Amino acid sequence: MAIFPTGKDLHSESTLMGQALFGSWEMRLGNEKSIAFSCLRRVLHLRGCNLGTSPAFWEMDIPTTPTDNNGLPSSETQTNRRRRKKSIVWEYFTIETVGAGSTKAFCKQCKRSFAYITGSKLAGTSHLKRHIALGICPVSRQKNQMTPFTPGSKTAATDAPKRRSRANSGYARVSFDQDRCNHDIAKMIIMHGYPLHIAEQLGFVNFVQTLQPQFNLVSWNTVQNECVGIYLREKQNLLNLISGIPGKVSLTVDLWTSNQNLGYVFLTGHFIDDHWNLYRQILNVVMVPSPDSGDTFSQAILTCLSDWNLEGRLFTLTLDQSLSNETIIGNLKGLLSVKNPHMLNSQLLLRNCYARVLSSVACDVLVAMRETIAKVRESVKFVKTSESHEEKFVQLKQQLQVPSTKNLSVDDLTKWDTTYHMLVAACELREVFACLDTYDPDYNINILLEEWKQVETLCTYLKLLFDAANVVTAPVYPSANVFFQEVSRIQMELMHAAMSVDPFVSYLMRPLYEKFDKYWENCCLVLAVAVIMDPRYKMKIVELEFNRIYGENAETWIRIVDDGIHELFLDYMMQMLTLPETPMDEGNDSIIKTEAPEEASQEGSLLSSVDGLQDFELYISDITGGQQMKSELDQYLEEAFTDRVEDFDVLVWWRLNRMKYPTLSRMASDILSISVSTVASDSVFDTEIKRMDSYQTSLGPATLEALICAKDWLKYGSFPQPPAL
Repeated sequence: MAIFPTGKDLHSESTLMGQALFGSWEMRLGNEKSIAFSCLRRVLHLRGCNLGTSPAFWEMDIPTTPTDNNGLPSSETQTNRRRRKKSIVWEYFTIETVGAGSTKAFCKQCKRSFAYITGSKLAGTSHLKRHIALGICPVSRQKNQMTPFTPGSKTAATDAPKRRSRANSGYARVSFDQDRCNHDIAKMIIMHGYPLHIAEQLGFVNFVQTLQPQFNLVSWNTVQNECVGIYLREKQNLLNLISGIPGKVSLTVDLWTSNQNLGYVFLTGHFIDDHWNLYRQILNVVMVPSPDSGDTFSQAILTCLSDWNLEGRLFTLTLDQSLSNETIIGNLKGLLSVKNPHMLNSQLLLRNCYARVLSSVACDVLVAMRETIAKVRESVKFVKTSESHEEKFVQLKQQLQVPSTKNLSVDDLTKWDTTYHMLVAACELREVFACLDTYDPDYNINILLEEWKQVETLCTYLKLLFDAANVVTAPVYPSANVFFQEVSRIQMELMHAAMSVDPFVSYLMRPLYEKFDKYWENCCLVLAVAVIMDPRYKMKIVELEFNRIYGENAETWIRIVDDGIHELFLDYMMQMLTLPETPMDEGNDSIIKTEAPEEASQEGSLLSSVDGLQDFELYISDITGGQQMKSELDQYLEEAFTDRVEDFDVLVWWRLNRMKYPTLSRMASDILSISVSTVASDSVFDTEIKRMDSYQTSLGPATLEALICAKDWLKYGSFPQPPAL
């Protein structure tokens, strides 16, 4: 068919280009030549070819592409085209026709086939490049492993298809660094808690050598030394940070045990830096041979104070519940009164951990209802441990149209929150359980309606504890001002429940109220002082909650808090008089006053000597002095409240107002950094004391401390350093 006559408007080069392109389009599009014509015209136009406007262009002769009987290009044509391929990937692949409309690429090394042309679709070469470049080819990978590395030698990796030099130039300049690899392995072991001997395990060795054959194996001792080196460097950075903070440090003391009956005391520091960032860092892990000895814990605390230069800088101490016996408390009070005389006569010594108290109360109420809870647990196990039982349960739920979206799960007896979630889900699905025996004959557990009501009542009070415990599970540990409302709400709810007219509720809640009331009496002063430092609430929230809890006796307790915070403020005033000025102390006058410039003062004295009114000026000064001598604390308490917005940050507020309240802001930074919980966020719901595993107890005390502390420190990146002098 005559398609193109030779036209004057087409140059010979353009004509040849058009013929070649048309042959390519004709091969891909088959008989749909109208599409090929349209595409050809657009391509030639984009390439600057003068196609002309004459219709004779469409009658020009184009040599047809030789094809076989199936309409595919002949092997001779494919050979010619293969010679024109310029991609470096074709040094490793050949192209063969394997059937009608199907052409595949074959790896020259492993002979594996890959799709290349299927019908009218071209697969491209990206997957072929990955086969060689990423070591997917087993022959290429084997060569890479068996060929020893020598400078300047070529390996399978260097023989792999290369990207353009511009894209690969950055990686070509990266040289192998054995020391950096050793450091990164040690850092990985610290961050993820891997055993030190992982670097000697066969699987790890094979994996690393596959990635980098140049890597030299490291021994257990090398890894240990590298880990300790990281710990020492980070410890010095943290020590510099603590030394530069303007305020004090609060400590929490937690106790872990082991199968060898050894104790491990975790001492965690809580403080706010001069940029008003709150820190919570493990400072020491001290192994003690006798966990029940009071002297042992005193010695551990002394070790921490000495290591971190905290003598005289300790603000509060919060203990684990297991450490709150009278012998230990007596020893610690004596120690703290000598080392830290500014702790309100040990009133800032918290005897119990907030999270442990909540767990203890929750466990008590679960034990009180253990028989009913056991029935619910067995019912949940019946459903969750068999696919057929669960399928029937779901079908019955759909038939009964129970709207609950809760998923059943068997609880973990070491985490009381899992029991709470199990009971909540089961309670919402109780209609299904009530009818399950008629739908599934294997189910024979009978939970009475009254028992379901008791479980529902139990979940109501467990939710109160669960919500309170969730406060300390957040990724960012909260400041101390948030706990007063949580604890006072629990105190009030348990008090009302203990006096309930419902005999079941009063029976269940009275022991819980008695236990929690002891915690409230110990911590209410500290928590009240902390919430007063919140400009949204100040003293008024304390007055409100105390009136609810104490009734007629509220005034006595309110006065105790008011006297305590004023006594603490006077203590800070005395301290500030003996301290040199720091960046946080600018404008440091705890008394609000106004000073006249020196020249104006001299001029005023000359005038007064002339008019004879010196006595009048002194009299006026005495009258107005009372207003000018109002303390920062009183001024703060009398000012208007800050709006209660959802994203309010109390630390940001004090940072912005530290010039206005220089002494009070220093006191606020220490108070707001108090920690009421001694456990980590992942242990808040634990029902048992943490235990060291057999691997951890096999390590030396210094190595174990280094690994645990460094892991805690590396979670937050590098510590900011004070500016160089």
